[in-house]
Amino acid sequence: MEDILGLLRIRVRRGMDLIYRDTTASDPFVVVTMADQKLKTRVVKNHCNPEWNDDLTLSIKDITTPIKLAVYDKDSFTVDDELGEADIDIKPYTECIRSGTEKLSDGTKICSVEPNGENCLDDASTVIWNKGKMSQDMILRLKNVKSGKVEIQIEWIDVPGSKGLR
Repeated sequence: MEDILGLLRIRVRRGMDLIYRDTTASDPFVVVTMADQKLKTRVVKNHCNPEWNDDLTLSIKDITTPIKLAVYDKDSFTVDDELGEADIDIKPYTECIRSGTEKLSDGTKICSVEPNGENCLDDASTVIWNKGKMSQDMILRLKNVKSGKVEIQIEWIDVPGSKGLR
């Protein structure tokens, strides 16, 4: 545990306007990778606007290690088709955590992150303090496809005995 900073819970909420890879829809699922970690959501059958609401948890050793999100169409007899990918940038979020927020009231907005050429945000994303935890909701625009977005929420989890962010 001493070699990790903490855990990052990624709640993969839903996909929006995903492209069709099958006749009438897709059977999408999400894969999140970071270094040697690879986590998957469940498959949602026949949907281009799926709701997953699946929690995936990564062990964070270095906040600069890229976190990739990819959406695939599950195929039974062929290789799964890629429906797009996005990068999850946690640096602004971790900077907010390091700023010290223990005495904030619920619903306090810590910072706002604007979309730019370096992140995959579709719209401004706000880091919020609520019920003793800091979270950030994001809508990620998928790259390398005509359309598609994925809504996620990230939340840091301190682990006893870990280095932590502060």
